[in-house]
Amino acid sequence: MNLPTRAILLGLGWAMVGLGIAGIFLPLLPTTPFLLLAAWLFSRSSPRLEQWLFNHPMFGRPLRDWRESGAISGRAKLSAIALMGVGFLFFWLRVEPTMPTAGIVAIIMIAAGLFIVSRPEPF
Repeated sequence: MNLPTRAILLGLGWAMVGLGIAGIFLPLLPTTPFLLLAAWLFSRSSPRLEQWLFNHPMFGRPLRDWRESGAISGRAKLSAIALMGVGFLFFWLRVEPTMPTAGIVAIIMIAAGLFIVSRPEPF
């Protein structure tokens, strides 16, 4: 891989790690999707950083579970569904959307929730 492409992938990987860490503290910003994307970007640009991410004490286990079997822990599922519910409630009360807008957002959240719930749990 040429140096400019590698540098871009590394930069994007670190940006995704940053967004993932921000997601720990910001309730409506997800953590895991950004870290999964960071792992993918690092796998293309730096195997050493990819291994660092997969061996990280906080982030490693969920990333390994996802890569190995598409699994999400029960605790993570519960947290995700609960936060999606809180997010929708906040959206409903603060934005006061029209019914069609609220319906579209609800359908998207329900679809995402069903996907999360349908994932196996790690062994």
